[in-house]
Amino acid sequence: MYKNLAAEMARKGITKKDLAKSLNMRYPTIVDKTNGKSRLYLDEAVKIRDMFFPEFDLEYLFDVDDTRGRTA
Repeated sequence: MYKNLAAEMARKGITKKDLAKSLNMRYPTIVDKTNGKSRLYLDEAVKIRDMFFPEFDLEYLFDVDDTRGRTA
């Protein structure tokens, strides 16, 4: 769901396990949050950005891919 976050994670070799460990949460929880099945709270997004991607704005990293179900 967060395509920019996924792209930057891939570029830096950061895994969802890394995110889960940094937020002290279970791996399935971070998977649900990054896939949009559960809410990612602002404090969690800020912590992810600060720890792994300080060079990026929150707006860029957590831009929501809302094109699903849309027609051109």
